[in-house]
Amino acid sequence: MSNLDSINDIDFDQKVLQANNPVLVDFWASWCRPCLMVAPMLDELAGKYDGRISFVKVDVDQNPKTAARYNVMSIPTILIFKDGQPVSHMVGLRPKEELRRSLDAVLG
Repeated sequence: MSNLDSINDIDFDQKVLQANNPVLVDFWASWCRPCLMVAPMLDELAGKYDGRISFVKVDVDQNPKTAARYNVMSIPTILIFKDGQPVSHMVGLRPKEELRRSLDAVLG
């Protein structure tokens, strides 16, 4: 299970769209095997990017409004937001190196 902060439909705007730093959002569900496989990679990356990029997760079953707002049809879906806008979109289990490249690209 991931150590990322869980956010919901109510606090999404404040914690993601209004954040000062870029934010990686992991859209997931507890029954999703690939979601459980990506969680340790995100935990590791969160430690490496601490202070530069925030990492949060949104349970799609408990927060359907936010998932629908960003057209999340499959999980895991990972969106990276910068200045309140999604700038990176990945669907499915991705290699850690691909996640790292996406994070580095956002940091420029």
